[in-house]
Amino acid sequence: MGSTAHMRHRYEKLELLEQDTTQNPFELFDRWFQLACQDTEREANAMTLATVNSANEPEARMVLLKEYSDKGFVFFTNYDSPKGEAIAYNPHVSLLFFWVKQERQVRINGFAHKLSEADSTEYFNSRPYGSRIGAWASLQSQPLSRKELSQRFDDFSAMYPDQVPKPPHWGGYLVVPSKIEFWQGRPSRMHDRLLYNKENDKWSMTRLAP
Repeated sequence: MGSTAHMRHRYEKLELLEQDTTQNPFELFDRWFQLACQDTEREANAMTLATVNSANEPEARMVLLKEYSDKGFVFFTNYDSPKGEAIAYNPHVSLLFFWVKQERQVRINGFAHKLSEADSTEYFNSRPYGSRIGAWASLQSQPLSRKELSQRFDDFSAMYPDQVPKPPHWGGYLVVPSKIEFWQGRPSRMHDRLLYNKENDKWSMTRLAP
């Protein structure tokens, strides 16, 4: 087996100082996100979603951020998937962004709320045709062969050659954060960490040791 003990990277590009932040963490997130996009960070909207299922087992996977605002962070999925079942059991979730080129990460703890059918349908209708058919064809995380999956895709393509309705089991979540931590890599592992906590609808900020 291999060893990774020799793998090291010196973080030295940027810094995160209190005077460069804002009282609203979403404004700082937007600033970092826009820079990640401008710096040709591939899929800057990719984020790790961590949940806890009914067996109290933690699970993590990558999903794509589709919208963010002062209200929270939005992603879409199959409600019948393991992640959907885990959120139904325990809606407390964690999100993680890692932007390698900027040597930055953002950690978010919050509560996942289902979006309305209208909002989910609006986004579903904006997706490419193949992605809409895929939402019907995929019994997400259930075992099946490649041939069976291809056949399901062909069957639903024939069923919906033009207009594709949103499946009832597919939709979005809004993650409303209670904590947002901004991490900036620094030399000698003296990283900058600023944690925003929300209490009584107000955000406070604290510096954490690396």
